[in-house]
Amino acid sequence: MLDKERSFARIRILLRGVVFAQVQRPASLALVLFFALALDAGNLSAAPATLATAGVSSAGKPAADAGETIFRRGIQGSGQALVATRDGGVQLQGAAAACINCHRPSGLGAKAGRDTIPPITGRYLFHPRAKDMEDLDLPYVDGIRADRDPYTDETIARAIRSGLNSEGKPLSYLMPQFALNDADMAALIAYLKRLDQRRPRGVADTVLHFATIITPDADPVKRRGMLDVLQQYFTDKNVFPLGATPPLRTSRRMMFMVNRRWQLHVWELTGPSDGWEQQLKQHLAAEPVFAVLSGLGGKTWAPIHAFCEDEAIPCLFPNVETPVGGDSDFYSLYLSKGVLLEAELIAKKILGADGTGRGRAVKSVRQIYRAGDSGEAAAQALAAALKQHGIAVSSRVVRPDENVAKALKGAARTDALVMWLRPADIAALAAAPAPKASTAVFMSGLMGGLEHAPLPPSWRSSTSLAYPVDLPERRRYRVDYAFGWFAIRHIPVVAEQVQADTYLACGLLAETLSHMVDTFVGDYLVERIEDMLERRILTGYYPRLTLASGQRFASKGGYIVRFAEPDGVRLVAEGDWIVP
Repeated sequence: MLDKERSFARIRILLRGVVFAQVQRPASLALVLFFALALDAGNLSAAPATLATAGVSSAGKPAADAGETIFRRGIQGSGQALVATRDGGVQLQGAAAACINCHRPSGLGAKAGRDTIPPITGRYLFHPRAKDMEDLDLPYVDGIRADRDPYTDETIARAIRSGLNSEGKPLSYLMPQFALNDADMAALIAYLKRLDQRRPRGVADTVLHFATIITPDADPVKRRGMLDVLQQYFTDKNVFPLGATPPLRTSRRMMFMVNRRWQLHVWELTGPSDGWEQQLKQHLAAEPVFAVLSGLGGKTWAPIHAFCEDEAIPCLFPNVETPVGGDSDFYSLYLSKGVLLEAELIAKKILGADGTGRGRAVKSVRQIYRAGDSGEAAAQALAAALKQHGIAVSSRVVRPDENVAKALKGAARTDALVMWLRPADIAALAAAPAPKASTAVFMSGLMGGLEHAPLPPSWRSSTSLAYPVDLPERRRYRVDYAFGWFAIRHIPVVAEQVQADTYLACGLLAETLSHMVDTFVGDYLVERIEDMLERRILTGYYPRLTLASGQRFASKGGYIVRFAEPDGVRLVAEGDWIVP
């Protein structure tokens, strides 16, 4: 059942999101530097053209019109690749020329260093001239201009084709000049006019509404810990004086103002996963929300991921061990790939790609996991990675009533043993003989409890842990603030990483909203998080967090570690931080 659910979700996600991952990459070296992205724009034209032919939009729905496909994918109404020319004669084609690369999915632009990409949605393009910001009744974004002539359809067309602004002055060198016929130009202008016309869900004059989602198979201890943090954070946030948004006087006056109360809605799902999306739609209809914050999943998060992408709702850093793989969608952001990242770390270690190999080639690998648990997806990912290199991989699924020691029979005949097990099963390894010295043994750190994994002393000298977070002594100063906050507010620490990650998600949301001022657009929220995340100092369990456009996983790597002594919890890394 899990395979069917995951396959179905991934098919929809592929159709909905492959284009999105491609078209958000920058189009030239100048923009690579501008957005600090090490991405290859030369590979951006094939997939969008294929999907555009199929009539699938970046949100997984039928393409609205030629204007949207031009803006998001760089595909003209005829189906041909969009062509643009930058100063110096550099030519861009297809997705590399799409407007979304610079002006972002929201159309509200971006700012990096001294360079600013202005907003190009209808209400910003057509606003009347104003003497200063005090007279400009528009939500504040970087790049907004008050003292200029409003655009018309004709001057927008001139700007796109010839690079001249509403007053006939040259635009920035970053702005390419596009070859568009009249029909495509009209379609693009119509799309810009309606791009930001939707009234944001979950946004009232004095309240911002957020949801957190909990699946029925989520760990009840982690659930309580997460909700304690969320509810207390919302309580603290709402202590500040409230009031309606004041007139926009200056960007300085507006920055960091707290003018809306936060309201948390807890959406508890029930029953089989194939009914979750319908439940979520009912929740959304009854309680419209601006974004989903944190959350807690069990064996699958795919239906929630698909729902948030379909409904264009930002889903910010849920606590899930098996996020939906890949960077293909836009609205769902994760702190880590979880056990899927662990599979990549173990694969690199087995293949010797981190330079610290075990001294001999691994030809056969045996994996052990319980059906339906997070380890099943991780085992499948690892098997796929190893089989590409000719390594034989076999799996042993532990039955619900079976002791894990029995499942280990025959493991000694393989070069490597990989265990995707929970603490109870790990503790039960005491009844099984330790593997031979010639067998490399790996286990999931996330599933086992990281440094608190109850690995029997007889197994510690031979077992390596996939560890997709920073080492305990290195992360201590980054989590001390959160745990101090818990202590002052008498929040019991029952699930350390879940509670630290939840607190981190809350802080990231609060900081991002303060910089958004009063521009409550879901796409813009995601874009601002992408821009701001790498400047975050307190990053919790992770040494560094970054989200370039087209990336959905903020922490990119991890360690392979082992216990330093048979009876302690101190870990030592077997090599440097690994980014698969």
